[in-house]
Amino acid sequence: DLKRIPTFQPFDEDDLLCLLRLSKFRKFKAGETVIREGSFDPYIYFLICGQLIISKNGKELAVLKNRGEIFGEMALVDKGPRDTVAEAIMDSYVCFIDRESFSRYLARNPEMSLRLTKIFGLKFKRLGQKVEDLVFRNVYQRLAGLLLNLYEEYGYEKNDKTYIYVKLTHYDIASLIGSTRETTTATLN
Repeated sequence: DLKRIPTFQPFDEDDLLCLLRLSKFRKFKAGETVIREGSFDPYIYFLICGQLIISKNGKELAVLKNRGEIFGEMALVDKGPRDTVAEAIMDSYVCFIDRESFSRYLARNPEMSLRLTKIFGLKFKRLGQKVEDLVFRNVYQRLAGLLLNLYEEYGYEKNDKTYIYVKLTHYDIASLIGSTRETTTATLN
């Protein structure tokens, strides 16, 4: 149901029906690749449910878990080969729309264009923060920052304990903070 995706909540039923006609949906099993590096895949994706890791050159860049998170959006501006990989790390359900249809939809819906501009701006801001972290912070500080960010997005309290429900290996965490698995494991310990 597109209405349950935060990006689309402000839109009326007619807009959503139009968008739904453009959309395709697919379930990906854990370990299955959604976007392959080097492919000329013409789709923009929205996570409906599940969890994905976005990586480049074997290094994890982001974890997607929130309903409606957009990925593969570079297809809107670049028809070249994909330079990232999106992989399901748990069973996931994904909505995807081809670039040409989505571009025409955006041209008719400036409100949606503005919402996406804001989303892309926030993603760019997070990327800038990540670069700043790599340049100015040590592994311990980057790990602490990642854990705080994961807590803010996915954390909850139960029985006076804090839990973060995200399926990540030590290697995944190391990639996200620009470290090695060994250093990350030692720092976590």
